This record gives sequence, structure tokens and C-alpha cells, in this order.
Amino acid sequence: MRSPPVKPSSKAPVLPSFQRLLYVAHDHLSDRHGVLRTANPATDVVVLVESRRMTTGRNWHPERLFFMISAARHFANELEAAGFTVRYIRAATTIDGLKAARQEFGDLPIFAAEASSHVQLAQLTGFGVQWVPNDFFLTSREHFSLWANRQKSFLMENFYRAQRVRLNVLMAGKDPVGGQWNFDHDNRLPPPKNYSWPDYLQHNRDELDLEVATQVASELDGASEYLPTTTWATTRAGALAQLNYFIENHLAGFGPYEDAVTKENWALHHSLLSPYLNVGLLHAEEVIEAIVGAFEAGRAPIASVEAIVRQVIGWREYINGMYWHLGPDYVNANFLEANRPLAPLFLDSSKTKMACVKAAVSDVEQRSWTHHIPRLMILSNLALISGTNPREYLDWMREQFIDASDWVMVPNVIGMATFADGGRLMTKPYAAGGAYLSRMTDHCKGCPFNPKLRTGDDACPFTTLYWDFIDRNKPKFAGNHRMAQSLMGHQRLTDKEQVRERAVQVLELLDRGEL
Repeated sequence: MRSPPVKPSSKAPVLPSFQRLLYVAHDHLSDRHGVLRTANPATDVVVLVESRRMTTGRNWHPERLFFMISAARHFANELEAAGFTVRYIRAATTIDGLKAARQEFGDLPIFAAEASSHVQLAQLTGFGVQWVPNDFFLTSREHFSLWANRQKSFLMENFYRAQRVRLNVLMAGKDPVGGQWNFDHDNRLPPPKNYSWPDYLQHNRDELDLEVATQVASELDGASEYLPTTTWATTRAGALAQLNYFIENHLAGFGPYEDAVTKENWALHHSLLSPYLNVGLLHAEEVIEAIVGAFEAGRAPIASVEAIVRQVIGWREYINGMYWHLGPDYVNANFLEANRPLAPLFLDSSKTKMACVKAAVSDVEQRSWTHHIPRLMILSNLALISGTNPREYLDWMREQFIDASDWVMVPNVIGMATFADGGRLMTKPYAAGGAYLSRMTDHCKGCPFNPKLRTGDDACPFTTLYWDFIDRNKPKFAGNHRMAQSLMGHQRLTDKEQVRERAVQVLELLDRGEL
């Protein structure tokens, strides 16, 4: 006998009783840290917001925008697969997106990990977002302030050594492993000759990647023909693969050549981990654990291991801590009163004949990345000695580099790259002439400019502008003992007037994109 048909229920389905909205910023992509560390799929809704202000508000590098959006969308999908209710909302602003989530789920409290920028912290606090500690770093903002408030000067080396002790990294009791705190002296080799650089890991693009790439190409001015490279992963699995690949293929050789620049290879032995650390796909703790583990297994020398450890638990944590310690007004500093507009070559590598600059800008154009020495000693050095406005240069770096964030770029550009803070972060400006570039790069051979000359049509612009930079800023450097040697060197020049005349020509050519 057949059973009678089941009548449909007249009762509405029971919806989950959600209690919180958990806002996840595009640089907090972790379910083990931040606001998701204690998340409960039964009671929490996860919200990510892709704001038009974020995607169209600046002249973004398409690779940078692609990475940020695709990583966030992959992360949202992974959370859904893990059982979370997730809303990835595209809206005019982040706050508009959060309002849309409240319209759907009710007037629930919104929680988030402490924002990564002063601006976002103020905006979301004003909207009523409740904060949980930002544990994407090994050093809390409160802990860093305790350190900074005890310092007469903010020497990163002092912070780094305290970090080694506090975190018990590469320590043998009270002493550093290897008998010294850093191995900088061993890690300053120029680019080698006839050296075989290992290949870099390529990351295949899935359907979601291609969908995001199409979106970026359609929405971003000048990106209509954009296709993503295979340089950057957009998933946690890809980030872990990059970490493992670095350890297996590049860690041992990282240290000796970390400060070198060569036209033979765009990344040398650098890790390429900074984008993943800065969006949350990797955490400093697991990176350090893997690197120290490799050292303890005898797979890499102490000089290379200490160098990467210093970057991760020293410099990265120090820069984030200083960003918050120095406050929101720090970005406006302009100690050297540098007000020249950004030169055309920064946005178009064809606008210069300088071999090292053309190569560095070309790398940024292709991959949204170049390692720390081209950033500091080529691109930033040029911005510094040419008198480029620090805010214009900061905006360019924020928009063009795949690992950029406000907390990263503000101290690095205002304090280190352009000396706009007058020495609060660094005790001297990172200015250099052609001699440094000739020693640490292989770009000078074949370049139309001679690094040994400071005057004449074929004089290296770095050499000319370096001495002009010292000349222009003598009063501001007079009390800085670390600039004494440079000031004495300038005093001994017998062709000061010719250097000034050549500098005027160089700056005019720079402005016209003809240098």
C-alpha cells in the first residue's frame, strides 16, 4: 500500500540565531588569527567588503589589485566550505557594505581585529565596530609602546635583540646562536659572476583568479589588456607552497647576496613571502618556525637564517610598531622641504636611460614588486636626492607594490627612504651616488652614464644629484655627526659650481622624462 503524499509544512524554515557580524579586512585573511580566532559558524556571520573606494580610488597597479581581491575571494570561499555563513559584499565604501550586512541579518554588533591603518581605525571606530586584538604580529601595539617609551632613540637593532630574547629565537641561553647578533658583514656581497640562480615557483591560475583578472581589466583605467602573472599565489595553500619552496631552494643562498642587484635575476634568493605575511595568509610565527627548523636540520647556514629572521621578527615588527607609536600626523613630515613632483620615469620605465632605474621600474611594472635594495638604494635614493615630495612618492609606492600597506609604507618612506622625519626613525638619510651602485649592481656596465663622473653630459645622475643633495641641505645636516664625512667630502670638492649647473640640467631632464 502506497504511503500518502507528505504535505508541505506551513512553517517557515528555522534560521540560525546569529549573534555577531565579524568583519574581515582584506589584509586579515586568517581563520587562526584576528577576529576569526574564536569564530563560531553557528552564531557568527563573516563579512568581507570590496569597496569601490578601495578598487578605484587610486592609480593601483593591476597585479596588486588582482592579488588583494582574488586572495580575499578565495578566502571567503574557503570559509563557506568550512561551514561559515559568509557575505562578500561589493559596495561604495566599507561602511556601506557593513550597513548592507546589517540590513540582511539585523542590527547585530560588529567585531573586527584592530585595523591596520590610522584612517580605517578611526572610520570604523566611529561606526561602532568593536575591536579584538590584532595578533597578526608577534608584538602587540601595547608591548611595542612599552619598549619605545624606554628608548632615547629608536634603534631597530636594539629592538631586534630584545625580540630574539623575548621570543627565544636563535638563542643559546642568554647568547645568540653563532656567537653574534647579526651577520651583516657576511651578507654584503656584490652580484656574483656565472652564477646559476634557481627558478622561482609559478602559481597556476584557477577559474576564480581569471574571473577577478577580468574584473580588474574592465574596472581599472589603463588595464584593459591585463593578464595576471604566475608570480603570486592567491590562496593559503599557495602561500605555504611558496614558503616551502623558499626554504628548499633559496634560504641557504639568501644571506650573501641579499643586498646585491643584478640584471641576471629579478629576485635573487629573496623569499617573496611579504605579500602573504601582509594579508594574513602566512603568519610570522610559522615562517620563523619553518626557517629555524631548517637551520637546526643543517639545511642552511646561520648567516642566511639570521638575515631572514631579522627581516621577519626585527624589521617587519619594528616598522609596524613605529607606525602606531609615531601617530597619524607622522605621514605629513617633510623635514627636507622636498617639493618636486614625481618624475615620469616612476610610472613609465621608457622615460629613462639610467640602466638601474629602468630595470627597477620595469620589475615593478611587470610584477608589482622588486626587492628591498632596488626599493631603497635605487628608486627611493633617486626620490630622495632629487628632492621629490615625500607624499607623492609614498602614494606611488602604496599604489604600485603588491606588499604595500599603510603601516608598511609610511615609516619606510617618510622615515627611511626620504628622511622626511628629520631622523626620528633613521639617524642619517640613505643617500648614495654612483659609486655604491657600481659596487652593488651590475647595471653600470653598458649604461650611458659613468658612475665616476659628477659633471658632464655622461655623468651618472646619482653621482651629480648626491653631491647636489648634500649642497642643498648643508644647514639641515650640520648637527648630524653621521653626515660629517659627507659634508667634509663636499667641502673638498673643487667643482661645486659645475656640479650645481649639471644638477639643474639633470632635474630638468628628469622632469621631462628624458634622463
